[in-house]
Amino acid sequence: MKPLLSVIIPARNEAKALPLLLGDLAALRLAGAELLLVDGGSSDATCELAAAQVDRVLSCTAGRARQMNAGAAVARGDYLWFVHADTRVSPEAIRCLLDMLIERPLWGRFDVRLSGRAPMLRVIGSMVSLRSRLTGIASGDQGLFVARDTFAALGGYADMPLMEDLELCRRLRRLAWPRCLRPPLSTSSRRWEQRGIWRTLLLMWHLRLAYYCGVDPEKLARQYHRGSPL
Repeated sequence: MKPLLSVIIPARNEAKALPLLLGDLAALRLAGAELLLVDGGSSDATCELAAAQVDRVLSCTAGRARQMNAGAAVARGDYLWFVHADTRVSPEAIRCLLDMLIERPLWGRFDVRLSGRAPMLRVIGSMVSLRSRLTGIASGDQGLFVARDTFAALGGYADMPLMEDLELCRRLRRLAWPRCLRPPLSTSSRRWEQRGIWRTLLLMWHLRLAYYCGVDPEKLARQYHRGSPL
């Protein structure tokens, strides 16, 4: 029987975080959802840890857009749900998603919360969620879900090293405004804490503005991994 939902998880060297997400999704899988892990060349135990807890483990060239497209190409569900490996998903979020899918939306996303304890991280998560509500644009850690036929008709994610989520949302928004689910997904704040919260916030603002101004995503990706706009 074809599942209603396929969960596509791009991952690379996520052996520490991935088991927590798969534990969150275990009940959803038992209820009939399809779980697909798409590995981008891990050198740790990511694939081995996932093997017994997902329906398929796929491998492809590293790159989140490529990995998510590879998962979508073999997914059987009517809906695709793209969830980053360092995300945590509450039972409430899963219930809201399943209730929403009954209405057959074209696409949607969740609010987001950063996992760290620093009060500023809570503020940033709230700002991201509000900005997404106002603009109809979401980042990948907000758990984008989309009808598989719609995703295929649009050609999936653009093969970009960064901002592939924003680019897809801009195309989807021309078809329909996203359905916005309030139960937040929790995403890891490790990069924010490693690089510094304010430094990372300024970097993300810079990258987003530069993207909208037409700067090459390849250049933006180098800046992102370097942790500096310079």
